[in-house]
Amino acid sequence: MEHWYASATLVDAVITLTVLELLALWGFHKRTGRGLAPADYLLNGFAGLGLMVALRGALTPQWGLVALGLLAAGVAHYADLLFRARRKAY
Repeated sequence: MEHWYASATLVDAVITLTVLELLALWGFHKRTGRGLAPADYLLNGFAGLGLMVALRGALTPQWGLVALGLLAAGVAHYADLLFRARRKAY
């Protein structure tokens, strides 16, 4: 059981499930017009995925992956905040 925590296997599973969740939310909204619009969750989801990629890089250790994941998470988070602020201003 400790292997799951010490390796990137568990993180890979969570990344996979998160991508599937984002695709399912997008597909449901596209097919039915109901549910959350992609603009409401996509950037937040990308920020979370970036943090998980950084965690995976730290566990393996691949420090370039850590930097890339943190950069992607920061950019997505900033874009999400900017998008929400502009939408609220109107």
